[in-house]
Amino acid sequence: MSKAHTLGVTNGKLADLPHSPNAVSSQTSQSAKQVEALTLKGSAVETKAAIIDCLAKMGGNEIVEQADDYIRTVFTTRLFRFKDDVEFYIDAGEGQVHFRSASRVGYSDMGANRKRYQAFKELYQ
Repeated sequence: MSKAHTLGVTNGKLADLPHSPNAVSSQTSQSAKQVEALTLKGSAVETKAAIIDCLAKMGGNEIVEQADDYIRTVFTTRLFRFKDDVEFYIDAGEGQVHFRSASRVGYSDMGANRKRYQAFKELYQ
């Protein structure tokens, strides 16, 4: 089952996080689930290209939705083949890239979404 229908950007915000601990976002007020927004890499177009390049280098994901200021990709875990939705919102006005990563199923992710953010951040910077 997909939660994709609840994803995307509304009024400059990515979707709220679930109550379970298996998600992180740069737009949440829940400190335990908060990650830093990233800085744009030049223009919005250059930033989007950099995000796509980083995702290709990470592997294990498929971009399923794109707009000028938005990317959604689905990561599939190697062992159990779980699907995790990862979103990027390019906020050119604020000079930031917002990030959201959430598991579709289960309760705990053993820190997988935060680790994914860290891996992406290292490639992106």
